[in-house]
Amino acid sequence: MFNSLLIANRGEIAVRVMRTAKAMGLRTIAVFSDADRDALHVALADEAYYIGPSPANESYLVAEKILDVARKSGAEAIHPGYGFLSENAAFADACAKAGIIFVGPPASAIKAMGLKDAAKALMEKAGVPVVPGYHGDNQDPAFLKGEAEKIGYPVLIKAVAGGGGKGMRKVEAAAEFDKALQSAQREAASAFGDERVLIEKFVTQPRHIEIQVFADSHGEAVYLFERDCSLQRRHQKVLEEAPAPGMPEDMRRAMGEAAIAAAKAIGYEGAGTIEFIADASGGLSADKFFFMEMNTRLQVEHPVTEMITGEDLVEWQLRVAAGEPLPALQNDLEIQGHAIEARIYAEDPAKKFFPSTGTLHRLRLAEETDFVRIDTGVREGDAVSMFYDPMIAKLIVWDETREGALRRLKTALEETQIAGLKSNVSFLAAIAGNKAFGDGEIDTGFIDRHLDALVPADMRPGADVLALAALHEVLAREEGPDELALLGEDYHSPWALKDGWVLGGSRTEHLRLLFGGETLEHQLRAHGHGWQVIVEDQHLYVEGSLDEDGTLHALVDGKRLSAGVIELKDGFTLMWRGAAFEFARPNPLDVDLADEAGSGALTAPMPGKIVQVLAKAGQKVRKGDALIVLEAMKMEQTLQAAGESVVGAVNVEAGDQVEGGAVLLTFEENA
Repeated sequence: MFNSLLIANRGEIAVRVMRTAKAMGLRTIAVFSDADRDALHVALADEAYYIGPSPANESYLVAEKILDVARKSGAEAIHPGYGFLSENAAFADACAKAGIIFVGPPASAIKAMGLKDAAKALMEKAGVPVVPGYHGDNQDPAFLKGEAEKIGYPVLIKAVAGGGGKGMRKVEAAAEFDKALQSAQREAASAFGDERVLIEKFVTQPRHIEIQVFADSHGEAVYLFERDCSLQRRHQKVLEEAPAPGMPEDMRRAMGEAAIAAAKAIGYEGAGTIEFIADASGGLSADKFFFMEMNTRLQVEHPVTEMITGEDLVEWQLRVAAGEPLPALQNDLEIQGHAIEARIYAEDPAKKFFPSTGTLHRLRLAEETDFVRIDTGVREGDAVSMFYDPMIAKLIVWDETREGALRRLKTALEETQIAGLKSNVSFLAAIAGNKAFGDGEIDTGFIDRHLDALVPADMRPGADVLALAALHEVLAREEGPDELALLGEDYHSPWALKDGWVLGGSRTEHLRLLFGGETLEHQLRAHGHGWQVIVEDQHLYVEGSLDEDGTLHALVDGKRLSAGVIELKDGFTLMWRGAAFEFARPNPLDVDLADEAGSGALTAPMPGKIVQVLAKAGQKVRKGDALIVLEAMKMEQTLQAAGESVVGAVNVEAGDQVEGGAVLLTFEENA
């Protein structure tokens, strides 16, 4: 076994690899960019080296910088994590030439599976079933459109060098093909430096099921069962679970054996994942699954496999890379219980899941136990920037049954508190509690079908939350004596108290808060040890206390409730049952409380790069028309017109870098 390991990555995967490496007694070496100077993975490493500016193509993706750090630090091995250089054959080759162990497969295996078209042809030769489609070299748009028509709509356009849903577009009809092709090629070129695509038949009720394989340098290979990754949004995984619900044993064995055949066909070594699409229209069966692609690296969702097998896959990787045989053979492996992973992202489900940037002013995740695991690369106070994937953490739960795992997942999500930016926690909790999902009615279209239930159009807080908000305001005022009374330094003066007492009865007051641009009115009357609150035409009695750590303990009409509260800007965020409600206090000097929607301008929702400007000055636009394509946090976002109008001035052009809030274009006032 080698003695030192450089982790050529960042965030939660760098922290996760480091945890196992340290447990094995290895010296750990981290790398960091400008944006990651104070990151968690840097703090945990034994040594850390600066590698350049924040953009990944100037730091984490520059192979020579990584190798230079390896030489300076004396690192004997490099673990690439996932993403970045993890599936870069040239980098694996360069490591070998430099005499450094690459914790991953040989460069030849990465090359064989790195391009989806060549990989599918190879799999066909190996007898592995593949999805019908065009995987050839001809990239002429007219030719590709013709192939799509031969296959029959709907089809998928997929980047040849792609992964993670980037460079992938579903096309329902021929009229949509040209625009979808251009967008997929742009995104593929930006993410992978290769704009080539392939065309595949879209399976109408698909289940995305993948097999974890492992091979060593001694000719042995095993599969560590399957993961169901069908719950997706924009072709990116949201929840993953193992084993796959409803998986017949003969299908599990057939998929596992096909995965091993695929790995052996390319002389594979280390951890890999064979991804299959299963046609679930008539239920899962051993004759209805197709090879989709192979990921020649560790997967984001590997913890669910660890939870059901009791194996540490990173330790397996390190031992295999050091030339040791596999730690276990097929007969030694078995499935125990059920595990589910939820990806907690900085994004706003209410605004089409647009990524969110900002500082994690509050980050309280569920307590780790034998049943709950947290993988994260950030801490409270850290920033989520525009430069990298917006993942905050992975929440992984285990139980003896799927029903029990779902119950634990929902509870852990409802315990999560995040403030300072938007997150998808309440969305994930809604999935965990969804009856159809609990019943196993899963395919890749599940979220789109149930979106209205998972992301309600009316995100306005209910009466309980409004009562908690009112209680917080009262308690916040009562924290200390009145400043005016203290001018006379009489701490015992009745005027220094804030208990709501008035001569001849109890005080009544009106409280105004802003939520989503709407003014919410509360009427409060001091009563007993608490307050009578009139809100949403309901009369509620509330009392409670506010801890120093921002925990609000309340009794609302006899119900014990607790919530997290943190003061931010001109208001506060109240976190309850996984959701975060942002309240603002109105400024009495403000005469115009109108939000930006009425400003007659289209602004950048976050920092990013202008990819394409579709609107022109003087152009008439209707609601939903695409105006500008913005690339932010590794994904393209199309900004659309909110209503009918006429474009005034266009302030940006393709290639421009813009800050959040920048005015991209204006609309004519009298349109």
